[in-house]
Amino acid sequence: MKASGICKVLRFAASTMVGAAFAHGGLVDDFDGDSINGWFFFTGDGSATMDFEPHDGFARIKVDARQDPHNVWWAIIKRDIAGDVDLTKLQHPSYELRVEARVRLSHAPRRLNFMINTQRTTDFHEHLMEFDIPETGEWHTISMTTRNLDAVPGDSLFVQLGVTDWGYGTYEVDLDYYRAEIVNVVEAGPDVGEPLQYHPAIPPIESFSQHLPATHSALVNLDFPDVHFGNWQLMDSNGRKPVMSIDNRQWAVLRWDFGQLEGKKINGPGMLEFTLHSIAHGGGYIQHYGEDLGIEFGRFRVIEILEGDPSWAPSDVTFHSLTQGKPYEEVFNGQMVYDVELEPDPDGKIRVTLSRPVLQRMIDGTTKGLLIRPLGAVQATILPAGSEAAPSIHLNLAP
Repeated sequence: MKASGICKVLRFAASTMVGAAFAHGGLVDDFDGDSINGWFFFTGDGSATMDFEPHDGFARIKVDARQDPHNVWWAIIKRDIAGDVDLTKLQHPSYELRVEARVRLSHAPRRLNFMINTQRTTDFHEHLMEFDIPETGEWHTISMTTRNLDAVPGDSLFVQLGVTDWGYGTYEVDLDYYRAEIVNVVEAGPDVGEPLQYHPAIPPIESFSQHLPATHSALVNLDFPDVHFGNWQLMDSNGRKPVMSIDNRQWAVLRWDFGQLEGKKINGPGMLEFTLHSIAHGGGYIQHYGEDLGIEFGRFRVIEILEGDPSWAPSDVTFHSLTQGKPYEEVFNGQMVYDVELEPDPDGKIRVTLSRPVLQRMIDGTTKGLLIRPLGAVQATILPAGSEAAPSIHLNLAP
């Protein structure tokens, strides 16, 4: 989950976009024509570029992030639907705005997001939901319904679909249709798909029923891709201590034995927890990149391991043996699970939300483990598997 870039652009052009009106019946764009009308599209934060173009009965978002060095970018389509819906209905507590789209992705698993805002919006997370799409080549319908949307006659009302931080390559999202309408929430039924809250609050450990320490942890080094670092230690006045030191060229990999949970279903989000032993970071990112991009750095990225050697051993794993000669994006999910700020709790713990789909992929074996790497110049040390504070996952099982 991207730390902030999804929302910051939304102030841009918020009072200048104008959409077509359809007698307040709502917007239904099936993208069947030879051109796309009423939509604006743009990118930000990083160096990705995009296009939004008509195809045979659908529209295609095309993103080229090959020139983006950090995978910190967003690309959105957006339009004003104030003329398409009856905003007076939103004054009644039974009515909200629902947006729905049918999408098909070139790469998966990846997340998309819906966002709703007006020209008066200040909390851009309030009406933001992400959707984890598990596969390519198939159409998936997703929808999001607002809660207590503050939009009144005379406001602009912007709807959008966003793609963020998918990786360093080229990507496509196809839209069969996009729908937006005011609905009676009592009669409309639940949303389609699985809306995922953006940056949910971290619940207490006691709220989870399963507590699973990592069974394996190791370091891989990009400068020495054929060398194993299973004997990595910290030496100080107290002696020697096994640790995992992480920096831009040395990353931590973690995996778990989920055999006891085989066939189980996950209930809701869980949490990754690891102990920060030491950290050194800094840098004038904001002065160099500007605030919107600069604030993204100085963090850890938690990333799914999708391919490569699924049964590596800490004593001999190397970067090349882990990846088995495959390119980075074939082994690691190009889109991170979460960017986490390195501000530990008083007990020294860093706690990171893991969504239900990510946890289910881990239980099912689709995701082989997790990679932790820095975003920005960071030198940090965490405690490994087998230590008194091993990295752990906390989760709940479905009844």
